[in-house]
Amino acid sequence: MFDSLELLPPDAIIGLIAEYKNDGRDPKVDLGIGVYRDATGATPVLRSVKTAEKRLLETQDSKAYLGSAGSADFNAAMRDLAFANSTDKDRVAVIQTPGGSGSLRVAAGVILRTKRVPKIWVSTPTWANHRPLLGGAGLTLENYPYYDPKTRGLDFDAMVSALKSAPEGDIVLLHACCHNPTGVDPDRAQWQTIADVVVDRGLIPFVDMAYQGFAADLDDDAFIVRHLAERVPQMIVSSSCSKNFGLYRDRVGALMIMASDPKTRDVVQSQANNVVRTMYSMPPDHGAAVVAEILGDDELRQGWLQELTEMRNRLQDMRRLLHRAVSDAASGHDFDHLVRAKGMFSFLGLSPEQVRRVKADHAVYMINSSRINLAGITPANVEHVARAIAAVL
Repeated sequence: MFDSLELLPPDAIIGLIAEYKNDGRDPKVDLGIGVYRDATGATPVLRSVKTAEKRLLETQDSKAYLGSAGSADFNAAMRDLAFANSTDKDRVAVIQTPGGSGSLRVAAGVILRTKRVPKIWVSTPTWANHRPLLGGAGLTLENYPYYDPKTRGLDFDAMVSALKSAPEGDIVLLHACCHNPTGVDPDRAQWQTIADVVVDRGLIPFVDMAYQGFAADLDDDAFIVRHLAERVPQMIVSSSCSKNFGLYRDRVGALMIMASDPKTRDVVQSQANNVVRTMYSMPPDHGAAVVAEILGDDELRQGWLQELTEMRNRLQDMRRLLHRAVSDAASGHDFDHLVRAKGMFSFLGLSPEQVRRVKADHAVYMINSSRINLAGITPANVEHVARAIAAVL
Protein backbone atom coordinates (compact mmCIF):
# COMPACT_ATOMS: atom_id res chain seq x y z
CA MET A 1 0.00 0.00 0.00
CA PHE A 2 2.62 2.54 1.04
CA ASP A 3 4.77 1.76 -1.99
CA SER A 4 2.43 3.94 -4.04
CA LEU A 5 3.25 7.07 -2.00
CA GLU A 6 5.77 9.65 -3.16
CA LEU A 7 8.36 11.42 -1.02
CA LEU A 8 7.31 15.02 -0.35
CA PRO A 9 9.76 17.88 0.04
CA PRO A 10 10.13 19.26 3.57
CA ASP A 11 8.06 22.25 4.62
CA ALA A 12 9.93 25.41 3.61
CA ILE A 13 10.16 26.75 7.17
CA ILE A 14 11.13 23.37 8.64
CA GLY A 15 13.79 22.95 5.97
CA LEU A 16 15.14 26.42 6.69
CA ILE A 17 15.40 25.62 10.41
CA ALA A 18 17.43 22.50 9.69
CA GLU A 19 19.70 24.35 7.27
CA TYR A 20 20.30 27.11 9.81
CA LYS A 21 21.16 24.64 12.59
CA ASN A 22 23.71 22.91 10.35
CA ASP A 23 25.38 26.18 9.32
CA GLY A 24 28.67 26.46 11.23
CA ARG A 25 29.35 30.08 10.34
CA ASP A 26 29.52 32.86 12.91
CA PRO A 27 27.70 35.18 12.89
CA LYS A 28 24.52 33.65 11.52
CA VAL A 29 21.01 35.06 11.89
CA ASP A 30 17.61 33.33 11.71
CA LEU A 31 14.85 35.66 10.53
CA GLY A 32 12.64 32.83 9.27
CA ILE A 33 10.72 30.89 11.90
CA GLY A 34 7.76 32.79 13.36
CA VAL A 35 8.41 32.69 17.10
CA TYR A 36 9.08 35.55 19.48
CA ARG A 37 12.67 35.92 20.68
CA ASP A 38 14.14 38.19 23.33
CA ALA A 39 17.32 40.25 22.98
CA THR A 40 19.45 37.15 23.67
CA GLY A 41 17.76 35.19 20.89
CA ALA A 42 15.85 32.93 23.31
CA THR A 43 12.12 32.20 23.27
CA PRO A 44 11.42 32.49 27.00
CA VAL A 45 8.72 31.00 29.17
CA LEU A 46 6.80 34.00 30.50
CA ARG A 47 7.09 34.74 34.21
CA SER A 48 3.30 34.71 34.53
CA VAL A 49 3.19 31.30 32.85
CA LYS A 50 5.81 29.91 35.26
CA THR A 51 3.80 31.14 38.24
CA ALA A 52 0.56 29.71 36.90
CA GLU A 53 2.25 26.38 36.20
CA LYS A 54 3.53 26.19 39.77
CA ARG A 55 0.02 26.77 41.09
CA LEU A 56 -1.40 24.07 38.83
CA LEU A 57 1.31 21.63 39.90
CA GLU A 58 0.31 22.16 43.52
CA THR A 59 -3.47 22.25 43.12
CA GLN A 60 -4.49 20.21 40.08
CA ASP A 61 -5.93 16.92 41.30
CA SER A 62 -6.92 15.13 38.10
CA LYS A 63 -5.85 14.39 34.55
CA ALA A 64 -9.29 13.19 33.49
CA TYR A 65 -10.63 14.04 30.02
CA LEU A 66 -11.87 17.59 29.49
CA GLY A 67 -14.56 16.85 26.94
CA SER A 68 -14.65 17.91 23.29
CA ALA A 69 -15.18 21.62 24.03
CA GLY A 70 -12.27 21.77 26.46
CA SER A 71 -12.03 23.94 29.57
CA ALA A 72 -15.13 26.02 30.35
CA ASP A 73 -13.04 28.56 32.28
CA PHE A 74 -10.59 28.94 29.40
CA ASN A 75 -13.40 29.27 26.86
CA ALA A 76 -15.16 31.99 28.84
CA ALA A 77 -11.90 33.90 29.32
CA MET A 78 -11.02 33.71 25.61
CA ARG A 79 -14.52 34.83 24.59
CA ASP A 80 -14.22 37.86 26.85
CA LEU A 81 -10.71 38.62 25.58
CA ALA A 82 -11.95 38.65 21.98
CA PHE A 83 -15.46 40.11 22.20
CA ALA A 84 -15.48 42.03 25.50
CA ASN A 85 -19.04 43.43 25.71
CA SER A 86 -19.62 43.81 21.97
CA THR A 87 -22.25 41.07 21.74
CA ASP A 88 -24.56 38.88 23.80
CA LYS A 89 -22.32 36.16 25.23
CA ASP A 90 -25.13 33.63 24.82
CA ARG A 91 -24.76 33.98 21.06
CA VAL A 92 -21.11 32.82 21.01
CA ALA A 93 -20.18 29.15 20.84
CA VAL A 94 -16.63 28.52 22.06
CA ILE A 95 -14.37 25.50 21.99
CA GLN A 96 -10.76 25.08 23.09
CA THR A 97 -8.56 23.89 20.22
CA PRO A 98 -4.98 22.66 19.64
CA GLY A 99 -3.61 26.06 18.70
CA GLY A 100 -4.88 28.51 16.12
CA SER A 101 -4.31 25.89 13.42
CA GLY A 102 -6.70 23.51 15.18
CA SER A 103 -9.23 26.32 15.43
CA LEU A 104 -9.09 26.97 11.70
CA ARG A 105 -9.40 23.28 10.86
CA VAL A 106 -12.39 22.73 13.14
CA ALA A 107 -14.04 25.84 11.68
CA ALA A 108 -13.58 24.34 8.22
CA GLY A 109 -15.26 21.16 9.41
CA VAL A 110 -18.28 23.07 10.69
CA ILE A 111 -18.53 25.17 7.52
CA LEU A 112 -18.50 22.04 5.37
CA ARG A 113 -21.61 20.79 7.19
CA THR A 114 -23.72 23.80 6.20
CA LYS A 115 -26.38 23.51 3.52
CA ARG A 116 -24.73 25.90 1.07
CA VAL A 117 -20.99 25.57 1.53
CA PRO A 118 -19.62 29.07 0.87
CA LYS A 119 -16.33 30.05 -0.70
CA ILE A 120 -13.70 31.65 1.52
CA TRP A 121 -11.97 34.81 0.31
CA VAL A 122 -8.38 35.16 1.54
CA SER A 123 -5.88 37.97 1.22
CA THR A 124 -3.01 37.98 -1.28
CA PRO A 125 -0.73 37.07 0.39
CA THR A 126 -1.95 35.31 3.50
CA TRP A 127 -0.45 33.04 6.15
CA ALA A 128 1.05 30.06 4.32
CA ASN A 129 -0.97 27.54 6.34
CA HIS A 130 -4.39 29.06 5.62
CA ARG A 131 -4.62 27.30 2.28
CA PRO A 132 -3.60 23.82 3.47
CA LEU A 133 -5.85 24.02 6.53
CA LEU A 134 -8.95 25.41 4.83
CA GLY A 135 -8.48 24.33 1.24
CA GLY A 136 -7.10 20.97 2.28
CA ALA A 137 -10.27 20.37 4.30
CA GLY A 138 -12.30 20.72 1.10
CA LEU A 139 -13.29 24.39 1.05
CA THR A 140 -12.96 26.51 -2.10
CA LEU A 141 -10.74 29.57 -1.70
CA GLU A 142 -10.83 32.81 -3.67
CA ASN A 143 -8.30 35.65 -3.50
CA TYR A 144 -8.71 39.34 -2.78
CA PRO A 145 -5.86 41.87 -3.26
CA TYR A 146 -4.19 43.04 -0.08
CA TYR A 147 -0.51 43.96 -0.36
CA ASP A 148 0.96 46.32 -2.93
CA PRO A 149 4.66 45.47 -3.52
CA LYS A 150 5.25 48.88 -5.12
CA THR A 151 4.14 50.92 -2.12
CA ARG A 152 4.86 48.11 0.38
CA GLY A 153 1.53 48.95 1.93
CA LEU A 154 -2.13 48.04 1.85
CA ASP A 155 -3.77 47.88 -1.59
CA PHE A 156 -6.96 49.17 0.00
CA ASP A 157 -8.98 50.24 -3.05
CA ALA A 158 -8.35 46.95 -4.84
CA MET A 159 -9.24 45.02 -1.69
CA VAL A 160 -12.54 46.82 -1.25
CA SER A 161 -13.38 46.47 -4.94
CA ALA A 162 -12.80 42.72 -4.84
CA LEU A 163 -14.89 42.23 -1.70
CA LYS A 164 -17.73 44.19 -3.29
CA SER A 165 -17.84 41.50 -5.98
CA ALA A 166 -18.00 38.58 -3.53
CA PRO A 167 -21.36 36.76 -3.62
CA GLU A 168 -23.73 37.12 -0.70
CA GLY A 169 -23.14 34.45 1.93
CA ASP A 170 -19.46 33.93 1.09
CA ILE A 171 -16.88 34.12 3.87
CA VAL A 172 -14.10 36.71 4.02
CA LEU A 173 -11.02 35.78 6.04
CA LEU A 174 -9.50 38.79 7.79
CA HIS A 175 -6.37 39.15 9.93
CA ALA A 176 -7.35 41.04 13.08
CA CYS A 177 -3.91 42.63 13.46
CA CYS A 178 -0.22 42.07 12.64
CA HIS A 179 -1.03 40.64 9.21
CA ASN A 180 1.06 37.58 8.46
CA PRO A 181 3.23 37.76 6.38
CA THR A 182 3.26 41.48 5.59
CA GLY A 183 2.76 43.26 8.93
CA VAL A 184 0.47 45.70 7.10
CA ASP A 185 -2.88 46.38 8.79
CA PRO A 186 -5.84 48.58 7.83
CA ASP A 187 -6.26 51.66 9.99
CA ARG A 188 -9.48 52.12 11.96
CA ALA A 189 -11.24 54.11 9.22
CA GLN A 190 -10.31 51.47 6.65
CA TRP A 191 -11.56 48.72 8.95
CA GLN A 192 -14.89 50.52 9.22
CA THR A 193 -15.13 50.72 5.42
CA ILE A 194 -14.32 47.01 5.16
CA ALA A 195 -17.02 46.30 7.72
CA ASP A 196 -19.48 48.38 5.65
CA VAL A 197 -18.76 46.18 2.63
CA VAL A 198 -19.17 43.00 4.69
CA VAL A 199 -22.56 44.21 5.93
CA ASP A 200 -23.76 45.56 2.57
CA ARG A 201 -22.75 42.41 0.68
CA GLY A 202 -24.09 40.02 3.32
CA LEU A 203 -20.66 38.39 3.75
CA ILE A 204 -19.69 36.28 6.76
CA PRO A 205 -16.53 37.52 8.49
CA PHE A 206 -13.95 34.98 9.61
CA VAL A 207 -11.33 36.77 11.72
CA ASP A 208 -8.00 35.10 12.44
CA MET A 209 -6.58 36.71 15.59
CA ALA A 210 -3.20 35.10 16.19
CA TYR A 211 -1.38 38.17 17.58
CA GLN A 212 -3.77 39.99 19.92
CA GLY A 213 -1.67 42.40 21.97
CA PHE A 214 1.31 42.47 19.59
CA ALA A 215 0.28 45.55 17.56
CA ALA A 216 -1.09 48.16 20.00
CA ASP A 217 -2.89 46.56 22.94
CA LEU A 218 -5.54 43.92 23.62
CA ASP A 219 -8.47 46.23 22.93
CA ASP A 220 -7.18 48.01 19.82
CA ASP A 221 -6.00 44.74 18.31
CA ALA A 222 -9.50 43.27 18.68
CA PHE A 223 -11.20 46.33 17.16
CA ILE A 224 -12.46 44.65 14.00
CA VAL A 225 -13.80 41.66 15.94
CA ARG A 226 -15.83 43.86 18.27
CA HIS A 227 -16.89 46.31 15.57
CA LEU A 228 -18.23 43.51 13.38
CA ALA A 229 -19.88 41.77 16.34
CA GLU A 230 -22.08 44.83 16.77
CA ARG A 231 -23.11 44.83 13.10
CA VAL A 232 -23.38 41.29 11.74
CA PRO A 233 -25.64 38.38 12.72
CA GLN A 234 -22.92 35.73 12.52
CA MET A 235 -19.15 35.52 12.39
CA ILE A 236 -16.21 33.21 13.10
CA VAL A 237 -13.12 34.03 15.16
CA SER A 238 -9.99 31.89 15.46
CA SER A 239 -7.70 32.86 18.32
CA SER A 240 -4.25 31.64 19.34
CA CYS A 241 -2.27 31.81 22.59
CA SER A 242 1.02 30.82 20.97
CA LYS A 243 2.42 34.32 20.65
CA ASN A 244 0.84 36.47 23.35
CA PHE A 245 1.28 33.79 26.05
CA GLY A 246 4.39 32.18 24.51
CA LEU A 247 2.69 28.77 24.60
CA TYR A 248 3.88 27.58 21.20
CA ARG A 249 4.49 23.92 21.97
CA ASP A 250 1.48 23.59 24.29
CA ARG A 251 -0.86 24.23 21.34
CA VAL A 252 -3.51 26.50 22.82
CA GLY A 253 -6.23 28.19 20.79
CA ALA A 254 -9.95 28.83 20.65
CA LEU A 255 -12.67 28.74 18.02
CA MET A 256 -15.51 31.19 18.58
CA ILE A 257 -18.61 31.22 16.39
CA MET A 258 -21.16 33.97 16.91
CA ALA A 259 -24.65 32.91 15.85
CA SER A 260 -27.79 34.96 15.25
CA ASP A 261 -29.45 33.82 18.50
CA PRO A 262 -28.82 31.51 21.50
CA LYS A 263 -30.80 28.64 19.97
CA THR A 264 -28.64 28.63 16.82
CA ARG A 265 -25.57 28.99 19.01
CA ASP A 266 -26.47 25.70 20.72
CA VAL A 267 -26.77 24.00 17.32
CA VAL A 268 -23.37 25.36 16.25
CA GLN A 269 -21.82 24.28 19.54
CA SER A 270 -23.11 20.73 19.07
CA GLN A 271 -21.74 20.57 15.54
CA ALA A 272 -18.32 21.91 16.57
CA ASN A 273 -18.14 19.41 19.42
CA ASN A 274 -18.98 16.61 17.01
CA VAL A 275 -16.32 17.71 14.51
CA VAL A 276 -13.78 17.63 17.33
CA ARG A 277 -14.98 14.19 18.45
CA THR A 278 -14.41 12.78 14.97
CA MET A 279 -11.02 14.48 14.56
CA TYR A 280 -8.99 14.45 17.80
CA SER A 281 -11.69 13.72 20.39
CA MET A 282 -10.68 16.43 22.88
CA PRO A 283 -7.97 19.05 23.33
CA PRO A 284 -4.92 18.91 25.64
CA ASP A 285 -5.33 20.52 29.05
CA HIS A 286 -2.13 22.07 30.32
CA GLY A 287 -1.70 25.23 28.23
CA ALA A 288 -5.37 26.18 28.43
CA ALA A 289 -5.34 25.65 32.20
CA VAL A 290 -2.37 28.05 32.40
CA VAL A 291 -4.19 30.71 30.36
CA ALA A 292 -7.36 30.35 32.44
CA GLU A 293 -5.30 30.69 35.63
CA ILE A 294 -3.62 33.86 34.36
CA LEU A 295 -6.76 35.55 33.02
CA GLY A 296 -8.75 34.60 36.11
CA ASP A 297 -6.33 36.12 38.63
CA ASP A 298 -5.89 39.92 38.81
CA GLU A 299 -2.26 39.81 39.91
CA LEU A 300 -1.24 37.23 37.31
CA ARG A 301 -3.17 39.06 34.61
CA GLN A 302 -1.41 42.34 35.36
CA GLY A 303 1.95 40.58 35.28
CA TRP A 304 1.09 39.00 31.93
CA LEU A 305 0.00 42.36 30.51
CA GLN A 306 3.37 43.83 31.51
CA GLU A 307 5.20 40.99 29.77
CA LEU A 308 3.01 41.41 26.69
CA THR A 309 3.92 45.11 26.64
CA GLU A 310 7.60 44.22 26.91
CA MET A 311 7.36 41.87 23.92
CA ARG A 312 5.41 44.40 21.85
CA ASN A 313 7.86 47.20 22.68
CA ARG A 314 10.84 45.04 21.77
CA LEU A 315 9.36 44.30 18.34
CA GLN A 316 8.73 48.00 17.75
CA ASP A 317 12.26 48.87 18.91
CA MET A 318 13.78 46.29 16.55
CA ARG A 319 11.77 47.70 13.64
CA ARG A 320 13.24 51.13 14.30
CA LEU A 321 16.73 49.73 14.86
CA LEU A 322 16.74 47.75 11.61
CA HIS A 323 15.23 50.68 9.71
CA ARG A 324 18.04 52.98 10.81
CA ALA A 325 20.76 50.41 10.17
CA VAL A 326 19.61 49.33 6.72
CA SER A 327 18.84 52.92 5.66
CA ASP A 328 22.43 53.84 6.52
CA ALA A 329 23.91 50.73 4.90
CA ALA A 330 21.78 50.96 1.74
CA SER A 331 21.61 54.70 1.16
CA GLY A 332 19.08 55.62 -1.50
CA HIS A 333 16.77 52.68 -0.83
CA ASP A 334 13.46 53.21 0.95
CA PHE A 335 12.79 50.98 3.96
CA ASP A 336 10.21 53.18 5.69
CA HIS A 337 7.66 50.37 5.46
CA LEU A 338 9.57 48.61 8.23
CA VAL A 339 8.39 51.16 10.78
CA ARG A 340 4.88 51.45 9.32
CA ALA A 341 4.16 47.74 9.69
CA LYS A 342 3.17 46.03 12.96
CA GLY A 343 3.85 42.82 14.80
CA MET A 344 6.50 40.23 14.11
CA PHE A 345 6.64 40.21 10.30
CA SER A 346 7.54 42.36 7.32
CA PHE A 347 8.53 41.87 3.72
CA LEU A 348 11.96 43.27 2.89
CA GLY A 349 11.19 43.49 -0.83
CA LEU A 350 14.06 41.25 -1.93
CA SER A 351 13.82 38.81 -4.85
CA PRO A 352 14.25 35.06 -4.26
CA GLU A 353 17.72 35.31 -5.81
CA GLN A 354 18.67 38.12 -3.42
CA VAL A 355 17.34 36.05 -0.50
CA ARG A 356 19.52 33.15 -1.68
CA ARG A 357 22.59 35.39 -1.82
CA VAL A 358 21.97 36.86 1.62
CA LYS A 359 21.90 33.32 3.01
CA ALA A 360 24.80 31.96 0.97
CA ASP A 361 27.14 34.92 1.42
CA HIS A 362 26.17 36.24 4.86
CA ALA A 363 24.37 33.42 6.77
CA VAL A 364 21.22 35.52 7.15
CA TYR A 365 18.23 33.21 6.82
CA MET A 366 14.73 34.17 5.66
CA ILE A 367 12.06 32.56 3.49
CA ASN A 368 12.07 33.14 -0.27
CA SER A 369 9.39 35.84 -0.18
CA SER A 370 11.81 37.92 1.97
CA ARG A 371 9.38 37.87 4.87
CA ILE A 372 11.40 38.40 8.03
CA ASN A 373 10.62 37.94 11.70
CA LEU A 374 11.66 41.13 13.47
CA ALA A 375 12.10 39.20 16.71
CA GLY A 376 15.24 37.70 15.15
CA ILE A 377 16.86 41.14 15.14
CA THR A 378 19.02 42.09 18.12
CA PRO A 379 21.34 45.04 18.85
CA ALA A 380 24.21 42.57 18.43
CA ASN A 381 23.29 41.36 14.92
CA VAL A 382 21.47 44.30 13.33
CA GLU A 383 24.55 45.79 11.64
CA HIS A 384 25.44 42.41 10.13
CA VAL A 385 21.90 42.00 8.81
CA ALA A 386 21.86 45.53 7.39
CA ARG A 387 25.17 45.05 5.58
CA ALA A 388 23.98 41.71 4.19
CA ILE A 389 20.82 43.32 2.79
CA ALA A 390 22.73 46.25 1.33
CA ALA A 391 25.23 43.90 -0.33
CA VAL A 392 22.56 42.29 -2.53
CA LEU A 393 20.62 45.42 -3.55
